[in-house]
Amino acid sequence: MCGPQPGENGSLREGRGPGMPGPYRVAMKKGEDDLQSYLEQAFGKSDVTSVKMRAAVREWFDLYYGVPRAGEDAAPRVAALIVGKLCRTVFAEYETRLPPEAPDPLRRSLSALNAAAKTAMQYALVGGECLLKPVPRDGAFDFAAIRRDCYVPLARDAHGSLLAVGTMERHSVDGRQYALLERRTAGADGLTIETRLFELNGQTLGRCVPLATLPACAELVPQLVLPGVQGVGLAVLKTPLMNCVDGSPDAVSIYAPAAGLLHALARCEEQLNAEFANGASRVFASEDLLRPDAQGRRALQDDLFVGLPDDPANVGVTVYSPTLREGSYLARKQDLLRGCESLLGLRRGILSEVETPAEPRTATEIAATSVDYDLTIRDLQSAWTDTVQQAMALCSALGAVYGLDGLPQTAAPAIDWGDGVLYDRARIWAEQRELVDAGLLRPELALAWYFDLPHETEAELAEIRRRFMGDAGRAQ
Repeated sequence: MCGPQPGENGSLREGRGPGMPGPYRVAMKKGEDDLQSYLEQAFGKSDVTSVKMRAAVREWFDLYYGVPRAGEDAAPRVAALIVGKLCRTVFAEYETRLPPEAPDPLRRSLSALNAAAKTAMQYALVGGECLLKPVPRDGAFDFAAIRRDCYVPLARDAHGSLLAVGTMERHSVDGRQYALLERRTAGADGLTIETRLFELNGQTLGRCVPLATLPACAELVPQLVLPGVQGVGLAVLKTPLMNCVDGSPDAVSIYAPAAGLLHALARCEEQLNAEFANGASRVFASEDLLRPDAQGRRALQDDLFVGLPDDPANVGVTVYSPTLREGSYLARKQDLLRGCESLLGLRRGILSEVETPAEPRTATEIAATSVDYDLTIRDLQSAWTDTVQQAMALCSALGAVYGLDGLPQTAAPAIDWGDGVLYDRARIWAEQRELVDAGLLRPELALAWYFDLPHETEAELAEIRRRFMGDAGRAQ
């Protein structure tokens, strides 16, 4: 992946990244091992992620994409169901607001970030962590989301924050394969980006060639320092879960605690399929009834009729139809789904079927699962809020380096998540209006709460009166 590089006029140019047009190709499984070894050979740095965590990351993506595993039926795709439902709920009423005087480049950068929000959230829910790369475009910034299996952490601090990260972009020109490797390193003076181009020799990293070998890399430089840019120059979105794989600071998938149950569900589904296949009716008939005719066609269907030797005792037709035991398998499946809901903090009925009256549950139990679900959604919304702040701060820092106008340092937008699972916004607004009517609450404060506006100073309250209260506001 290309980093920002000097252009013809001395300004900085940002290269392509994942999600952007270009020859980028995701490397899975074997490709992941290639990326780790390539980066180690090119920069002398290896992946700091433990072997156990790397195996867990592959398992999470396999569960999401339904990669077949012996003895399991991945068709239900429960991991994809979990990620889809959580992402839709998190952004169901998501809205960002900037002050009216916010410049156009800032608005376009925020709009691009919002466009990548759902993709980034789903990537983070699956792999535990997702990186968002700001890419300059037409005086503002676009954002490319990078999945956890598409980059290699080369260094982390005690809190799990990235201090160095490596990525790879593959090119194919005139039948030759090339690997463009990038290493981003955080430093006290700013961000350092190192870029190397290698000609691949089969599955091994071949010789290092000049960056000008490929037209797409002709303007790149081997090393670039961006002063004032903190971290690795990428916004990070992480799931708010403690690592349950190896206890390291690495983030884990949202369904990591239930990975074992998801495999058990896949095995249960495979057993249920076998039960139906084995329970299909069979008709046992003598072999002469199944012999092909002159045209090679059989008189009876092979999937229904089973031929027996031409023994006089076996001549004739016997129907065998065993009793299906699907009830036991379905009950086990529901039990596993409820276990997933409990482990992941989901409301009962999100994955499983709602219990029948024969399985009564107390109001306390129902409320507890709703509260857990509300807290799960709030935690994910809080994680995205932090990512938005990181991204906007990066836009400001990179804008200063690139010489882009219209990206002020205080660029964090106001975020409105709407009603939560338990939070009734309409009810609270009605209560506030009653307090205003009774003279117990100033209308400016009620409007500030409703529109999430600053209201600490008298000048801010006067601005609310001017914008929303008309003549009544000016009279005050």
